Amino acid sequence: MQTFHIQNMTCGGCVRGVTRAIQSVDPAARVHADVPARRVQVVSDQPREIVEATLTKSGYQAVWIAP
Repeated sequence: MQTFHIQNMTCGGCVRGVTRAIQSVDPAARVHADVPARRVQVVSDQPREIVEATLTKSGYQAVWIAP
C-alpha cells in the first residue's frame, strides 16, 4: 500500500479527480481517501514514483508518506 499526503485535496470532487488520475495508470488500483486528513491510500501494481508523478501532473500536490 502506498500513502500520500495531498495538500490541495479538499472535497469529494478532488477525491474523484485523484481516483481518476491514479486509475488512468492502473485501472485496477484501489483508492481510499481521507479528505479531512488530506491523505490517500493506494493499492496499485504501479511503483509509487509513477503514482506520485501522475498525481502531480494532474494538479495534485502529492507527497509520499513512508511506512
